[in-house]
Amino acid sequence: MSTSGLKAIAPVPKAADFLDIVLSKTQRKTPTVIHKNFKISRIRNFYMRKVKFTQDAFDEKLGAILEEFPIIDDLHPFLSSLLNVLYDKNHYKLALGQLRTARHLIDQVAKDYVRLLKFGDSLYRCKQLKRAALGRMATIMRRQNEALEFLEEVRKHISRLPAIDPTARTLLICGYPNVGKSSFINKVTRADVDVQPYAFTTKSLFVGHLDHRYMRWQVIDTPGILDHPLEEMNNIEMQSITALAHLKACILYFMDLSEQCGYSVEAQCQLFHSIKPLFANKPCVLVINKVDVARLEDLSPERRALVDDIINSENVRHVQVSCYTDEGVMSLKGAACDALLEHRVDAKLKGNKVNAILNRLHVAQPKPRDEVVRAPFIPEVVKDRKKYDKEDPARRRLERDIELEEGGAGVYNINLKKNYMLAEEDWKNDIMPEIMDGKNIADFIDPDILEKLDALEREEEKLQADGFYDSESDMFDSDDEREAVEAKVSREKKLVSQNTKKAMKNRAALPRTAGLRTLTELTTEMTKAGLDPSRIQERAEILAKVQGAKRKRQREEEAAEMDVDEAMSGDDDGADGEGEWMDVDGDEAPKLKRAKGNSGAVIAKDARHPRSNRQLAGMRDEAQASKAVKLRNLGQRERNRQARAGESDRAIKTKMPKHLFAGKRKMGKTDRR
Repeated sequence: MSTSGLKAIAPVPKAADFLDIVLSKTQRKTPTVIHKNFKISRIRNFYMRKVKFTQDAFDEKLGAILEEFPIIDDLHPFLSSLLNVLYDKNHYKLALGQLRTARHLIDQVAKDYVRLLKFGDSLYRCKQLKRAALGRMATIMRRQNEALEFLEEVRKHISRLPAIDPTARTLLICGYPNVGKSSFINKVTRADVDVQPYAFTTKSLFVGHLDHRYMRWQVIDTPGILDHPLEEMNNIEMQSITALAHLKACILYFMDLSEQCGYSVEAQCQLFHSIKPLFANKPCVLVINKVDVARLEDLSPERRALVDDIINSENVRHVQVSCYTDEGVMSLKGAACDALLEHRVDAKLKGNKVNAILNRLHVAQPKPRDEVVRAPFIPEVVKDRKKYDKEDPARRRLERDIELEEGGAGVYNINLKKNYMLAEEDWKNDIMPEIMDGKNIADFIDPDILEKLDALEREEEKLQADGFYDSESDMFDSDDEREAVEAKVSREKKLVSQNTKKAMKNRAALPRTAGLRTLTELTTEMTKAGLDPSRIQERAEILAKVQGAKRKRQREEEAAEMDVDEAMSGDDDGADGEGEWMDVDGDEAPKLKRAKGNSGAVIAKDARHPRSNRQLAGMRDEAQASKAVKLRNLGQRERNRQARAGESDRAIKTKMPKHLFAGKRKMGKTDRR
């Protein structure tokens, strides 16, 4: 994670603003109308909703703050140490912990007062409990004012930090103050760091970016470091130490041999040895700056020995530059970037990741299938071809040579006809006419055109002999006429097909008896075919007996049910009903015509009554059922009086009653709520 991910933190309000936001939201988002004549349950729910909504609003705002601010222990070590240097890790954790505790306390207050509101016995008592709950929540939040202000300052400072990516390719510039670090970053990047002739002009980390070998690099300019113990360093110097300790970068240690920075060469060498443990496992470049004033060769032997001691150290290169005259600036950039690339490649080769990749790679090697040696075949023409030499006067002429001889690009026009393979060389440059004697030449290029014409005429004569042209109905004057007729026929066929599909939509494609065969027909045909149908006939007879017995049982069960229903129907159907179902020996039952109503539906002549009255379902007797109907009507009376469709009908028919919104306002409040 880079510092750019920390810049999206929302502003943190002060305690007073925090309370205004939450309480105004509660007032806007919850009901505001309550009356002492309401049911006590409704009054309790009204104030309980206020308390719970306020608790949720506090939870939401505090939770957003706690989630957006990063947890220091979960960050990259560089970012974690940088935040510790800038803001003091303990103070930061304490502020977040206080907000987390405040959120828990607010939840407890809401829980306790909601429990008390459940037993409120009047509007006044419920209102006082609500006021007490919101007052205690507000008191808890007012005590967090210092923590909120501290977090807001942290947020402002984080938003001003440069976007440093700890995982990117990095060049890290360090050294004593005023040795030319900021001048170098201004030269190689588009950064605009302030450069002044006094120490500690740079008081924080600055970042610039450059491109090298088609890759993006970040260059970090650190504040100057003085040679004293770590405990005595201030926050400005500790930012440099943090970057040196945690960033995997190429270290550029700047030295000023002219001592214009105000520090001697001995002091600068001593600082290098003091912070050298921070350079472990990192490429390092010793940059000798301001060579326009003093070069390495100009030093005294004693000082030259101190500098050579640093140059001869392991993993240390040296470059002499002058940011004033730009001498060696680009070579320093290339050397530093190449050193870091080599170091990153070596680190990858030493790690286990390379082995894991090599295990997945397989290089196929061809194996000989026998002892025969099969040398590669190279044609003799290719072997004898003379190597092209631009200086040889007898070389073969290329198209490029011809182009240069005839005026070069833009003047020379290539002859595309010179490679034509024709019977005569003189024909290559002949002009081919497109029209001759008013006719298209392309029509007469085919050498077999006369034979094809004879074949076409023979085909026409055959068609005439067969009477193909006798009917004039199929003869069309043009292709458009023919296509129009074909389209019309296609539409008619489509309409017929659609009508057929609609007519046959709910009808079987074949009658259900079309594919049936009797057992006698099956056995007769099998016998004619020379097959023995005895086993099939036996199986069919057994299945027929089983189906017959099943149908018989069904009929008996239905008849028994009919007898029970008619016995329960009472004596109302007496003699008339008996004549309908009694069988008379010797007389065939008359086929009665079914009666139909006006709508065409069949009317049952003697419809059976239901076995029980559904209106009495669940009731002891008719008296209890009639009492239930009366109670139902009584419960609906109030809704009927208010012209409501049911309990859930909340429609307000008149949005603005005239008696409330007409006429002159009197003295007093104008709040209609």
